Amino acid sequence: MVVFPNCKINIGLSICSKRADNFHNLSTIFIPIPLTDALEIIPAASSTAKQVIYSQSGITIDGNETDNICVKAYYLLKKDFPMLPAVRLHLHKNIPMGAGLGGGSADAAFTLQLLNNQFKLNLSTSQLIDYSLQLGSDCPFFIINQPCFATGRGEILEELDLDLSAYKIMLINPGIHINTGWAFKQLQLSGTQPAANNFKEIINEPIETWKAFLTNDFELPVFELYPEIKNIKEVLYSHGAKYAAMSGSGSTIFGIFEKYSIPTIKFPKNYFLKTLQLQ
Repeated sequence: MVVFPNCKINIGLSICSKRADNFHNLSTIFIPIPLTDALEIIPAASSTAKQVIYSQSGITIDGNETDNICVKAYYLLKKDFPMLPAVRLHLHKNIPMGAGLGGGSADAAFTLQLLNNQFKLNLSTSQLIDYSLQLGSDCPFFIINQPCFATGRGEILEELDLDLSAYKIMLINPGIHINTGWAFKQLQLSGTQPAANNFKEIINEPIETWKAFLTNDFELPVFELYPEIKNIKEVLYSHGAKYAAMSGSGSTIFGIFEKYSIPTIKFPKNYFLKTLQLQ
């Protein structure tokens, strides 16, 4: 069975406070984006000594196989469902990594859902969300995979009725890796909940107004260290973007354009560039 884990962008991202568990409280709006990886899981031969026979193609994923988030998702369920059979798991990686797009989190969430459906574990949405949160703060969003206003670590999700079908999105990643731990350390946290709770009201206003209110707290330190990333955002606005921002802790910048007014912009050849239809 094959599924296609998609990525996300953040429209507005406010980091509110550091928690006692060393995670952070935040407010953001998650929007699913139709840029996908491909994930296949099939039962392994009964004679295999390994529970997960993992293979990978596309963008190279560094690190040990046991550290792969999809493999971790399998073993997380295996603890509670010992009858879960051995599997062959293949991941084709297309979403840039460490880019603020949540590709790894999507892969983990889709692994949980695929195992649940394929082997009839009968897990509810709320149970899948609980499992996914053990793998990453962004993972619960991909269980719902609809526009959501998110708080807490990102796991408290309120679905939004948001129609962006009149727009296309341009994703640009310059290949700069932003260390998330470093990015968090640059923020001056007040310990209080900011006006970010208004995100879900602002998102219903005309898209041209978002620029003034839906900001990403990580942009200031990232742009200061990497002016190249800041320049991408400025270029998108200069070419008519209705809204442009950095996603997550970076380094991907996105611009939202009217779908019949997509400009041709020349970026360096080593940049990752995709234009996609929104929903």
